Amino acid sequence: MSAEDRMKATAKNVEGKVQEAAGEVTGDPQDKAAGKSKQVEAQAQHAKEDVKDNLKKKLD
Repeated sequence: MSAEDRMKATAKNVEGKVQEAAGEVTGDPQDKAAGKSKQVEAQAQHAKEDVKDNLKKKLD
């Protein structure tokens, strides 16, 4: 597991949540969609890191 990759994914998730909330407040559907997209990217990155962690545990 790369702690740096996890931190980047978490930061992207937070950024996405903020952007989604801003889109809600301003009524901008593009901001809202972009925020959700960033959150999905972050979830995928976390899932990738989980797979890498599980694989490493099995190999050790």
